[in-house]
Amino acid sequence: MKAAGNNCVRVEITGRVQGVGYRYWMLQFAEKFGVTGWVRNRYCGDVEAVICGNPESVHLLLTACEKGPSFANVVSVTVVEELDEQFTRFESRRTI
Repeated sequence: MKAAGNNCVRVEITGRVQGVGYRYWMLQFAEKFGVTGWVRNRYCGDVEAVICGNPESVHLLLTACEKGPSFANVVSVTVVEELDEQFTRFESRRTI
C-alpha cells in the first residue's frame, strides 16, 4: 500500500459471504473507518468491493474483512491496487 495520501484497493472476498449480511456489515464498517467506495455480491458467490481512503483506514477495513459479520465464513480476501475514483461515499451496488 502507499505510504501517504489516499489509497484505493479492489477486494474479492470468498467463502460463505452471501446471505449473511456481509454487504450491510461492510457499509457499517466503511462508515466507521471513514472510507469511500462500494460493495456488491457477485453471481459466483463472492463479494467484491472497492475501498478508498487514508492507508490506515483502508488497512483497518481490510483486516475486518478477513472475519466479516458473525455468520460469515471468510476463506480468502484478495486485494489489488485500484485507481482512486474520488468516491464521495461508500455504497452497495447491484449484483453482477
